[in-house]
Amino acid sequence: MTEKPGKILRTLLLATILATFSLPSEAGPPDVAPAGSQPSALSDLMIRLQFQHIKLWFAGRLNNWSLATYEAQQIDASLKNMSKPSPGGADANRAIEKLQAVREAIQSLDVSAFTQAYSALTNECNGCHRANGYASITIQVPVNSPFPDQLFTDQVADGRALANASCGGCHVVSDGAKDTPASGFPAPRFVEISKRASFSADGLRQYLMSGHRRLGPDQAMPNPRLADYQIEAIVAYFEILRTGGSR
Repeated sequence: MTEKPGKILRTLLLATILATFSLPSEAGPPDVAPAGSQPSALSDLMIRLQFQHIKLWFAGRLNNWSLATYEAQQIDASLKNMSKPSPGGADANRAIEKLQAVREAIQSLDVSAFTQAYSALTNECNGCHRANGYASITIQVPVNSPFPDQLFTDQVADGRALANASCGGCHVVSDGAKDTPASGFPAPRFVEISKRASFSADGLRQYLMSGHRRLGPDQAMPNPRLADYQIEAIVAYFEILRTGGSR
């Protein structure tokens, strides 16, 4: 028997409604990012670059050339990542050129040249921001460090200088086989002390913190009376000697 036209129409309408409600939510219109917003990856990269930019400044200004070299390498890697096809790619390449002058100043251990090159790099960063619609983001030469837990001076170099000034009259500070102490006193070399099985950073720390007027075997060594930060610098130097470093 043939179905009535009204019943057929109702069946088709019900099928259409069910099909509509069964569509996945992904079928809706895609979300649109607000105008002028940065992609998440680029924003994260900019934050990382800003931290590296700050650390580079304090490392260079405080003559910590090893740390400055490291931070310049990190900035170079970040800029090269940004120079891949992107709105600011061409500007990133110009920043890399400015960074090269910073790296040359670091290699020559020239604080004045470093300061000039760093300022030029900072200006290039701001030029890139303005050219790409982010003129409200202005970077400057850092005034204060936001990293109170990081020491930007070269602690190992400071420790070596302190050890030389305090103990170099009897001990040999450097690793050279032909070096001899100024006094000719048969004190062990620092590198020999650092490699003893009995050596430990805590032991050296306690030794230098002693309140006695004289230290060492037979009380032969005058107590240099060092501040805590000076003791930590000498400990850092001995730990480098123990691992085979020579700074």
